[in-house]
Amino acid sequence: MRLWITLLLLATLSGCGLFGGDEDQFAGLSTEEQFYRRALDQLNAQNFSGAIATYQALESRFPFGRFAAQAQIEIVYAYYRNGDNEAARAAADRFIRLHPDNENVDYAYYMRGLSSFTGESGFFSRFVPIDHTKRDPGMARESFNDFAQLLALYPDSAYAADARSRMVYLRNNLAAYEIHVANYYLERRAYIAALRRGQYVVENFQGTPAVADGVAIMVECYLRLGLNELADTSLALLKENYPEHPAIDDDGDFVVRTEITDPSLLYTVSFGLLGDNRGNPPLAPTQRPFTSGSQQIIDSQTGAEQDEGRSFLSIITFGIFN
Repeated sequence: MRLWITLLLLATLSGCGLFGGDEDQFAGLSTEEQFYRRALDQLNAQNFSGAIATYQALESRFPFGRFAAQAQIEIVYAYYRNGDNEAARAAADRFIRLHPDNENVDYAYYMRGLSSFTGESGFFSRFVPIDHTKRDPGMARESFNDFAQLLALYPDSAYAADARSRMVYLRNNLAAYEIHVANYYLERRAYIAALRRGQYVVENFQGTPAVADGVAIMVECYLRLGLNELADTSLALLKENYPEHPAIDDDGDFVVRTEITDPSLLYTVSFGLLGDNRGNPPLAPTQRPFTSGSQQIIDSQTGAEQDEGRSFLSIITFGIFN
C-alpha cells in the first residue's frame, strides 16, 4: 500500500514540474517569436541539442506561424552541428519538399550534400587516420549527386563554389576506390574483373589522378590474358600521357608485378602466422593456339562421323584398301 502511495506522489510531483519537465524548459515562453529567439540564442551559444528541442517545440505549437519555415531550415544546421547527419539530411529533405520556392532552398540542397559528405568520415576518423578511398562509396555518391543537383538547379548560389570543390574531391575518391577494387581482383588473379574496373575508371573518371593507374591495370591485365596487341596499345597510351608513372621503368618498359596474392592452406588456417601468401604466376602465352579447344572437339567429332562410314578393312589398312 505504501509503495502505491509513493508512486502516486512521484507522478503528481512530476506532473507539477518539480522534476524539470518540458514545460519548465520553456517556462516564460508564450509567443512564437519568443520561442524563435530562444532557439536562435541557443544556436549562437552552440547549445545545439537545446536549440533542436526549442525549434521542435516552436513548430509543434506554431506549425503555420511566420517563423515556422525559418525554424525548419535552421534546425538542419543544428542537427548537422550536433553530429546527427542522418537527421540533418532528413530535415533538409523535408524543407525541400515543403518549401520548394523558398529563397533558402539552395541552402537545404547544400546541407543535404554536406551531411552525406561529413557522414562519410564517421566518428573514428577524428582520432584515427582513415583512407576514405577504401571505404564503401555509398555516402560519397549520395553527396556527389546532392551537390550536382544544387549546381544544376542553382548554378549562381552562394554555396555553388564550395559544392563544386567538394565534388572534385569526391570524384577523385570514387575513382581511387575503383582502383583499389581493381588491385584486389588483380591480386587474386581475377584479370577480367580487374580489367573492367580499370576500363571503367578510364572511361568515366577522366581528369582524375586515378586514370593513370587505370591504364596501368589495363596493360597488366592484357599481358596476363595474353592479349599483347591490346597491351601494347594501352602501354603506348600510358607512355604518352603519363611517362612518369611508376609502372614504367627508366628504359620505357612496363613493370609487371611479380608477386600476386595466393594464400596457401597453411597460411589460411594459421591466420597468417605460418606459410606464405605470395606467388609468382607466369604471364599468358604470347600467341594463341591456331584452333581453340571447342574447334578441336568439333574436328574430332567430324573425324568420328567419317570413321563410322568407312569399312573395317579401310580403317586397319589406313585407307589403302576400301
